[in-house]
Amino acid sequence: MPAIHSHSERLSAEAEEHLPGGVNSPVRAFRAVGGHPIVIQSARGCEITDVDGNTYIDFVGSWGPMILGHAHPKVIAAVQEVAQHGLSFGATSPREIELAKAIKRFYPSMDLVRLVSSGTEACMSAVRVARGYAEKPGVIKFEGCYHGHSDCLLAKAGSGAMTLALPDSAGVPPSVTQHTYTLPYNDLEAVKALLAEKGGEIGVVVIEPVAGNMGLIPPQPGFLQGLRELCDQHKLVLVFDEVMVGFRLARNGAQGLYGITPDMTVLGKIVGGGMPLAAYGGKKALMEKVAPLGPVYQAGTLSGNPVAVTAGLTTLEQIDARPELYDHLEKLGQQLQTGLEEILQGRGRVQRVGSMWTLFFTDRPVVDYASAKTCDTERFARFFRGMLEAGFYLPPSQFEAAFLSAAHQPEHIEKFLEAARTVLGARL
Repeated sequence: MPAIHSHSERLSAEAEEHLPGGVNSPVRAFRAVGGHPIVIQSARGCEITDVDGNTYIDFVGSWGPMILGHAHPKVIAAVQEVAQHGLSFGATSPREIELAKAIKRFYPSMDLVRLVSSGTEACMSAVRVARGYAEKPGVIKFEGCYHGHSDCLLAKAGSGAMTLALPDSAGVPPSVTQHTYTLPYNDLEAVKALLAEKGGEIGVVVIEPVAGNMGLIPPQPGFLQGLRELCDQHKLVLVFDEVMVGFRLARNGAQGLYGITPDMTVLGKIVGGGMPLAAYGGKKALMEKVAPLGPVYQAGTLSGNPVAVTAGLTTLEQIDARPELYDHLEKLGQQLQTGLEEILQGRGRVQRVGSMWTLFFTDRPVVDYASAKTCDTERFARFFRGMLEAGFYLPPSQFEAAFLSAAHQPEHIEKFLEAARTVLGARL
């Protein structure tokens, strides 16, 4: 029997009277897949339930933070306990220090850490610090890599901008992005050529080491190592934006998985355990540029608030307590990828790193922004709608990564594959 979405449709229509597009983040509007957004009432484990009472197996996980699954009992209990003592102090509290220490244990490349409230804020701040240290204005970023919506980084930014076919953003003056150089992802030769021409003006390279905002695109062999070597050669600050992949691909994220040490790291999503929290940090020499130690200013009223910090700290403690976690996620990922590829028989591509994955509807390898744009987005939209009706919630865009969690089990993957076989056979 088809799911009923009448309450979601009514609320979505009401939301459009009060919120731009009816949402507080663009991709939630379902513009890329059609139909009305579902409105979520609750979530637990690997399932979400909408306001009409329909339950779905969730492969979005709040866009990545819920590595333990939704409403993990120990995270919820810890947040409830600390909330009784105040939501925000605007002053240092003990748990901030504990979270910073935990981050440093997971990420040895980070000598000092600054907590903030969002990935956008963390990326913006990290690039500012890196520029302040390098004393050069130029920043290299890569097409399709999304580093939040700060002005200087909104150029070929992937994610929602890519979904909506907006290569940049209105309201960003050309003067703000004149020092931002955008190159193809996975193209080391393009980096070399730009540095040969403009090396004296460039001080920073910022990258998603595994791209997740144009769908899941892993780095080609040697690409990250080559970037590290070029940054050393030209004395550039290498910033890894691990907002999405941090603590997800491995205990110490992409830099641990690939064995590359950046100068600065940006963390979000999992580090906040589902609450608004992010962090940036790196080598002591760079982080000592941050006020009050140095001349690079950055501040935040709610930064390091005890509730968000507690959610993040408890999540990291639970990751520590589960040494088998990443093996579990990898096995689930292999099961899903192998099963989907057998069903697809060349009619699409599954790209995956650990517990992050994307089904691309294209017949060519997806290695960068240009090849991602060859995907059949209408076909993806039909697949999305079919899977939603079958009880599976996927990212409502071809250009967003999907996520597995500790709460997913092999039987959930089998149910997903059974539904995908029917949907792909009937509609695609």
